[in-house]
Amino acid sequence: MPEVIFNGPAGRLEGRYQPSKEKSAPIAIILHPHPQFGGTMNNPIVYQLFYMFQKRGFTTLRFNFRSIGRSQGEFDHGAGELSDAASALDWVQSLHPDSKSCWVAGYSFGAWIGMQLLMRRPEIEGFMSIAPQPNIYDFSFLAPCPSSGLIIHGDADKVAPEKDVQGLVDKLKTQKGILITHKTIPGANHFFNGQVETLMSECEDYLDRRLDGDLVPEPAAKRIR
Repeated sequence: MPEVIFNGPAGRLEGRYQPSKEKSAPIAIILHPHPQFGGTMNNPIVYQLFYMFQKRGFTTLRFNFRSIGRSQGEFDHGAGELSDAASALDWVQSLHPDSKSCWVAGYSFGAWIGMQLLMRRPEIEGFMSIAPQPNIYDFSFLAPCPSSGLIIHGDADKVAPEKDVQGLVDKLKTQKGILITHKTIPGANHFFNGQVETLMSECEDYLDRRLDGDLVPEPAAKRIR
């Protein structure tokens, strides 16, 4: 898995990148947890997500947000990190111009950044939002959420309480034309201690079903002329 350095808005960004053998393969970008609380691209869940997409033939990138590892810049409370993610996607797309679709997967803080990236980039057709924190971060920009995806968390998560995540899911499920899949892992905390295997099994199952053409939203009702 090649180590890469590419230009971001606040200087160089460090990443790990695995191109697909297929020129038109979809792209997956994986976003790590909060930079000021130990989050890096080498987080075990971020690594496992990267490997999951890679195994399924995606061109895959994970990277360190500004100020982490060899990535330059200062922590920017989300705004700069969103710009980093957009630059990372631009960089991969410049190498893979035949790739027409993209997925974004984010964990914790990365889930918030990933959902914002989703709003900006119409080519993102699927998302995985792992342990999002609607109690801390504002998700009201998802109006409407443009793509179907998975929201997954633990019912023992004290960082992002279950009722707050449920509120986000309920709001998104009222939207037409997308399908939000919601999974709760019994006994799992915010870090999925002892439950990473269960988490990844759910993520793999979801991705495989999407790639097989399942989990398609019901078409909007046609207007009668």
